[in-house]
Amino acid sequence: MKQTSKQKNHQEPSPYGWAITVFVMAVVLSSVLSLTSETILNEAGLVISVLILCVFIMLGIFFDIIGVAVTAADQRPFHSMAAHKERGAKEALMLLRNAERVSSVCNDVVGDICGIVSGTTAAVIVIHLQNALNTRNVLLSVAITALISGLTIGGKAMGKAVALKKSTQVVYMTGRFLHIFSRKNKR
Repeated sequence: MKQTSKQKNHQEPSPYGWAITVFVMAVVLSSVLSLTSETILNEAGLVISVLILCVFIMLGIFFDIIGVAVTAADQRPFHSMAAHKERGAKEALMLLRNAERVSSVCNDVVGDICGIVSGTTAAVIVIHLQNALNTRNVLLSVAITALISGLTIGGKAMGKAVALKKSTQVVYMTGRFLHIFSRKNKR
């Protein structure tokens, strides 16, 4: 059976193209976040290092919530909101129509990078604590790593519950935020 030109234009994009895009996005974002955290941590004391660690843990949890909510939310309420020209509804629909990619970026790219940078930050915190306590105890390193893992995993578990129960609200708030940067809004 011969395909028409309309059918040819609506073929699924190559998964390899998306994989390459995600790879490049991950390399760039990882480089920027790593360089930024390394620069700040180089001169930072223990308190600043802990604050940076908390920021990266929260960022990972926040993006995980968005990634899960986008895969769980229903489009129907957003069609109604878009018909009533509510701010952020069109952006929310765009997120939902691209749920697989949005989830991949939020959960995999941003989430994994935050986890990696958290690990680097944890190493800096361990060194600060070992220097302050004048010890090289491996148990301190294990305890800090375990605590950070628990906070990250526990936070993401709680975040997933919120994302599933409040998926419409999470997607709508994300759409509202994205609306601020939309081209039509700037005219």
